[in-house]
Amino acid sequence: MEGNRQRIEKYITGIVNHHDCKMYSIYANAEHVHFLVSRAPNMDEERLAELISNASTHFINENKLCIGNFDWQNTCSAFSVSKRDVKKVCDYILRQKEHHHKQTFAEEYNEFIKFYEQTILPFEIRE
Repeated sequence: MEGNRQRIEKYITGIVNHHDCKMYSIYANAEHVHFLVSRAPNMDEERLAELISNASTHFINENKLCIGNFDWQNTCSAFSVSKRDVKKVCDYILRQKEHHHKQTFAEEYNEFIKFYEQTILPFEIRE
């Protein structure tokens, strides 16, 4: 999927833009995606995640952008970001490739669980 990463990111950005939201930054890893979006007032996090998940899954499978059948994890997390932290979060997102050479998605997720305590529900990460 790495060879098609930019194509997938552009597709997801198009979904966001089509629903009157603004994409600030995106990086699609093989097993998860990070993005920073400013939502339209009539769009909640769950609906936006569902739109992106459903449409991008169909796009990836229809265009055979990975080996076998692709499907995202069944859960996601959303966090509020202050305006002053937008650049910092964008930089973090754009450094994902280097970041995941040092720390796996599972390790990162477990840190989030510990940091945010009971506000994120743990789930089983598919390998």
